[in-house]
Order: sequence, then C-alpha cells, then structure tokens
Amino acid sequence: MNYSAGSLRRLLNTYGPYLGAAVKVDYIAKDFKEIRVSMRLRWYNKNAVGTHFGGSLYAMVDPHLMLMLMKLLGPDYMVWDKSASIDFLQPGTGKVSATIRIDNETLQTIEEAVAVNRKYQPEFSIQVVDEKDRLVCRVNKILYVRKKRPAKTG
Repeated sequence: MNYSAGSLRRLLNTYGPYLGAAVKVDYIAKDFKEIRVSMRLRWYNKNAVGTHFGGSLYAMVDPHLMLMLMKLLGPDYMVWDKSASIDFLQPGTGKVSATIRIDNETLQTIEEAVAVNRKYQPEFSIQVVDEKDRLVCRVNKILYVRKKRPAKTG
C-alpha cells in the first residue's frame, strides 16, 4: 500500500459498493491507526422493515482493519481477513458510525506473536453506534497475519 491516508479516503469514498450503500469514510489518521466511517439511512439502503440493511452495516467496517494492518506492518507482512460475525443489537435508523482503532500495544502484540509463531490471528471488535451513541451492532473480526516468505533467488 503505497498511498496516503487522504488518497485512500478519497478512493474509498468513490468505491462503487460504498457509494451504493451510502457509506462515507469520514477520517483516516495520517498514521493509519484510526479510521472513522458513517452511513446515513437512505431509501436505497433500507431493508424490508425500513432500517439499515445488515449487509451495509457490515460493509461499512469490513475492509478497514486489513487495510490498516497492511499499512502499519509494512510490505514484509501478509494480512488477510479470516472470519467475521455480526451481532445486531437494535435497529439502525438515521446515521450510524464506527471508529476503528489499532493501538501501539496491539500492533506490538501482533509483531511479537508473528515473530514467535510465524503467524497470528488477532481478534477485533468494532462497535457501530447511532446518533445517540446507542450500540446498533458489534462486528467481530479475526484476521490472519504472517511474514511473507522471502523471494527465491537464482
């Protein structure tokens, strides 16, 4: 990943699936340790009962942990999404948002675990809240991180 926080934000905000779901990347920290996203309820992203479509709630937060770790760990690491689940806690109406953070301690834990075990599967929980800061859903993700194999020479 060879681009700045600002260019990634612009790219994601013009990404077709995000446009279609009304997802907006509001902020990406220059050091890639925090991303804030939001989504307004529109006629085209409602479900059958008039609340946020669950797939859009998940899509709103889906790629960010992987993108953040790719940038934070650098080109010597391979980062993949391994699994995810979502717990719907109350209907999402109006604007919903999430803040996704990776702190130095978590980053250090990942690097140390990969150094010892060659791979690591960190777990993260992301909370999606409404405008009154009520928890709408919780997205739980497991990523897969390992060092890339050295390139073969000769």
